[in-house]
Amino acid sequence: MLSSQEGELTTRRLLLWLLLLAAWEAGSGQVHYSVPEEAKHGTFVGRIAQDLRLELAELVPRLFRVASKGRGDLLEVNLQNGILFVNSRIDREELCGRSAVCSVHLEVIVDRPLQVFHVEVEVKDINDNPPVFSHREQRLQIVESKQPDSRFPLEGASDMDIGENAVLTYRLSQNEYFSLESSTSSKRTKRLSLVLKKSLDREKTPEFNLLLTATDGGRPELTGTVQLLIVILDINDNDPEFEQSEYKVRLLENAAKDTFVINLNATDRDEGVNGEVTYTLVSVRPSGRPVFTLDEKNGEVRVDGTLDYEENKLYEIEVQATDKGSPPMTGHCLVWVEILDANDNAPELTITSLSLPVGEDAQPSTVIALISVSDRDSGVNGEVTCILTPNTPFKLLSTFKNYYSLVLDGTLDRESVSAYELVVTARDGGSPSLSATASVSVEVADVNDNAPAFAQPEYTVFVKENNPPGCHIFTVSAQDADAQENARVSYSLVERRVGERALSSYVSVHAESGKVYALQPLDHEELELLQFQVSARDAGFPPLGSNVTLQVFVLDENDNAPALLPAGAGVAGGALSELVPRSVGAGHVVAKVRAVDADSGYNAWLSFELQPAAGGAAGPFRVGLYTGEVSTTRALDEADAPRQRLLVLVRDHGEPALTATATVLVSLVESGQALKTSSRVSSGGPGPEAALVDVNVYLIIAICAVSSLLVLTLLLYTALRCSAPPAEGACVPGKPTLVCSSAVGSWSYSQQRRQRVCSGEGPPKTDLMAFSPSLPPGVDGHEGVEKSEIGLNPSGQVSFVQVSYIPEVCINF
Repeated sequence: MLSSQEGELTTRRLLLWLLLLAAWEAGSGQVHYSVPEEAKHGTFVGRIAQDLRLELAELVPRLFRVASKGRGDLLEVNLQNGILFVNSRIDREELCGRSAVCSVHLEVIVDRPLQVFHVEVEVKDINDNPPVFSHREQRLQIVESKQPDSRFPLEGASDMDIGENAVLTYRLSQNEYFSLESSTSSKRTKRLSLVLKKSLDREKTPEFNLLLTATDGGRPELTGTVQLLIVILDINDNDPEFEQSEYKVRLLENAAKDTFVINLNATDRDEGVNGEVTYTLVSVRPSGRPVFTLDEKNGEVRVDGTLDYEENKLYEIEVQATDKGSPPMTGHCLVWVEILDANDNAPELTITSLSLPVGEDAQPSTVIALISVSDRDSGVNGEVTCILTPNTPFKLLSTFKNYYSLVLDGTLDRESVSAYELVVTARDGGSPSLSATASVSVEVADVNDNAPAFAQPEYTVFVKENNPPGCHIFTVSAQDADAQENARVSYSLVERRVGERALSSYVSVHAESGKVYALQPLDHEELELLQFQVSARDAGFPPLGSNVTLQVFVLDENDNAPALLPAGAGVAGGALSELVPRSVGAGHVVAKVRAVDADSGYNAWLSFELQPAAGGAAGPFRVGLYTGEVSTTRALDEADAPRQRLLVLVRDHGEPALTATATVLVSLVESGQALKTSSRVSSGGPGPEAALVDVNVYLIIAICAVSSLLVLTLLLYTALRCSAPPAEGACVPGKPTLVCSSAVGSWSYSQQRRQRVCSGEGPPKTDLMAFSPSLPPGVDGHEGVEKSEIGLNPSGQVSFVQVSYIPEVCINF
């Protein structure tokens, strides 16, 4: 029962240990594999995608890649099946030398989102290096007086492999005098010695040629051989002896050349020449370039090269002391030189997986680059910290030992700063500390976040009418703060209707230059103001745009001559015919010449001038300068011709001025004749007076009919206007003319120019210009009283202020 409980307790502890181990491996963020060195191309290493819990289908879209610092392309991943395999020859000795552990550190990087996995692939040693002796032949000189069990050191072989593959065993060719002995030094290195088994006899055997074979412990075994040439010398029976068999020295790796290491001293108990000792440097391990020198006379060891702790931490120097006897005797010792680390290596920075350029809409914590640091020094000298250029929207995050991520720590605006020059500084913990820097240029990619902008929201353009078709009237320009395609602006009209026609029939805009062209001649009398919008849109995605309003004012030119309004009654040719009693006095209004001008301002301001008679004599009539009223200048008498033909010149104030001529036929009659003429007309008698009466009757009838038609038209227009919704932006040009008649005859012409201003916004506008008569001072009270004032408004139009008590009849043409 007790054993059962103990078994359950042991099982639970084992399960708990396995769970803790699994949790530790999951939290460590590393995957471990192993592969033997010299494996063939394509050798399976591990299912890396499966072990990293990555789906095979997302390897390519997420840009799965493997990076190995300084290892080239030894290992590769098949993106189809997620298997890590050997890509090129792996030589463990080339990678790690004689280190006990050799591994290749891989960084597995995937994007969207960016993740970094750390994978260690341990390279297993195989027995691919045979033991090697430094020389093909070793020469030994042994005096014949040596006693059995004497030992003579031999230089052993070296094997580049490690572990069992580097454990060497030696055997000596068959002989009866010598055997091998292997011992372990204080540094756990094997020392090989030749042991004399029996006394030597130089006269019998002066020398020996033996074969020394070294065999490693690998499978299969590999061997190396060296020839031993043993020369038997005549007696010099005392060897030089060192004070110690082994010496230990410590040196800093930055020790200068000729730095003193140690002074070796060997003594020989012989006398004379046999007691004089010289020193030779037998070997320095690990072998390579000479780094030490030995003075053969005094035994001083000095530095002769550059000591590098990162290359070799320990040197084994074998020194031989030889006397000058015949034959010479030798003694040996070992000098162990331990190299101490100095802070002589600056940190190294490596920047990989740059995600550049960075969009200005990138979110904070976006990974920009991966940075790895290393320092070949050890201890505090190899501890590295990284800092980043301050006052930038970036920061460094430590993701693993000596691995950092450069991430976004704020918002970017390309229009403010288009690129950042970052400096990453790595500093070690040595004294004095060493540092290294690396520059990272982060370019900010443009995002279409700025709409084209005009300098002002509205432009006013003045264009003279009668312009040539296709003339350039204005250029709009919008600036976009973005770059490249996002800043390429194109222009277009915001299409709408202008009256019955499309806006594009009036103007056009060049898509690239923004030049606005008038497609047809503009007519001030038809269109005084053309208001429209031009749209500017960039080529980004999605495109952004803005509008600007153009107000094109069409300036008037004097291109319309004055036009005479139809007379109420006339004769052939449109002449105005009037009957005037001879009894009228001075200032009597005989007739009124009515004219209008389709232009505006000064171009429509009309003046009237009576042309002189053919003979040059002054007549009894005059015409008002601005009213067009023909009146008498004096009382008529019998000397005046009964029929007078007056020519009135109507002239505008344009440059150049345009004119029109009106003819007024005045017939002077007696008062009694006028009554008789009226009686004959009523009785049907023929005569010119009757015809004149008929014309007056027709004029009255026409005035009444036109007045009735005007009232009816106004009623219909009011009803339609009230029933139909207003059409915004409509433009219907029109030129109504208002002609007024009163008891004193008719007004001087008055023109009401009613132009709709086409702006597309708000109700249409109307311009009104009226001209009033100038009455003579002698008009009776029953005929009415009228005052007129003439003025010029700031827009260049003639305006009149009129107070009138004359009953009027108005006709709208």
